[in-house]
Amino acid sequence: MYDDILYEVDDPVATITLHRPEALNAWTNRMDGEIRDAVERAVADPAVVGIVITGAGRGFCAGADMNMLTEIVESGGEALADEPPAWGESTGEFDGRLTYLMAVDKPVIAAVHGPVAGMGFPFALACDLRVVTPDALFLTAFAQRGLIAEWGLGWLLPQLVGPSVALDLLFSSRRIGGEEALRIGLANHLVPSDELMPFCRRYLEQLAATCSPTSIAVMKRQVYQHYHRGLGEAERESQRLMLESFGRPDFGEGVGSYLEKRPPDFRRLGA
Repeated sequence: MYDDILYEVDDPVATITLHRPEALNAWTNRMDGEIRDAVERAVADPAVVGIVITGAGRGFCAGADMNMLTEIVESGGEALADEPPAWGESTGEFDGRLTYLMAVDKPVIAAVHGPVAGMGFPFALACDLRVVTPDALFLTAFAQRGLIAEWGLGWLLPQLVGPSVALDLLFSSRRIGGEEALRIGLANHLVPSDELMPFCRRYLEQLAATCSPTSIAVMKRQVYQHYHRGLGEAERESQRLMLESFGRPDFGEGVGSYLEKRPPDFRRLGA
């Protein structure tokens, strides 16, 4: 069904694999649209609790395909001027070409090995978690191409590593390996190469077995949307959302399963 990606569902995980290994999974307009389509399918599938995005072959994503870059230069930037349609009922903060992943109601994990560069960098940062291997290699390269912090990276990167570290990485385009990525907060987990996909699967299996998918969806929206609000407004909304959660079946199931010392049986999103 797809040319530049692979898509697979194995309950409770949907795996999206960038699949241009001969080009280190360099980003194309076709890949862009195929990833969005696959994410939409995963969101609509009750069998999917979480999404893992990774790259085939030796790396995650080496940035934009050179043919695509040539088209952008020749068109004066118009080749990427058209934004895709807004994601769902997003407020506009998370309607970007890559940052729509932050409006997805399910956890999205970037499973990163090898190079992640150029627009692959903000794409990985738009995912909720990053699990990396020691050979992961993050670099921006934008300053070396006469560009800027593209696709929301000027907002995404400081949220994770702080403004001073973010500026260092953007100014210098220096390479960040897996161990340093974990140390500075760019990555959540560092695992051996042969454990990358199994670790991500176990993580989502644990969520599927013990956590309410509805609670996860609400908390994800809280975290990202509250970035843009003051503490008072965020706290008041949290009160409203808490009262709503008291009325859901998941609350009764969560309390009941704890008292009865059994695994919870939460309803999947879309089921």
